[in-house]
Amino acid sequence: MDEDRLKHSIAVARKMIEIGRRYNLNEFELQDLLVLGFNHDIGYDEYGDNLKHAHIGGDILKRNNYKYWKEVYYHGDINSEYTSLFLEILNKADMQIDKYGNDVGYDKRLEDIKNRYGEESKTYCDAKILIEKLRGNYNG
Repeated sequence: MDEDRLKHSIAVARKMIEIGRRYNLNEFELQDLLVLGFNHDIGYDEYGDNLKHAHIGGDILKRNNYKYWKEVYYHGDINSEYTSLFLEILNKADMQIDKYGNDVGYDKRLEDIKNRYGEESKTYCDAKILIEKLRGNYNG
């Protein structure tokens, strides 16, 4: 995992705790969010590309009996029927933390993705839909 991905993962973990507190989660659940956020991009870099990293990471964690492997597997997936509170929190946090670990909010995160991958890319198009869903504005 490169230094930027590590910064991103740590910041996502912290953001998940912040969001979890707004949901009045208990300390054990907040600790679980910390671990989930830190590990959500484990399938990146060494084991996969941008489009497959969630499934690769989820599979790695499933083989290791990690309780929240599905949240990793399905994060960012706009077509998944799987839902959970932890997946929602992960997606909310991930879509607000940029590549460098800065908390930039949805709009700047989306702009960052567009600049890195292109406006016509699947990554950008999916991120745009995911953010609309997280905001409750999606009418697809």
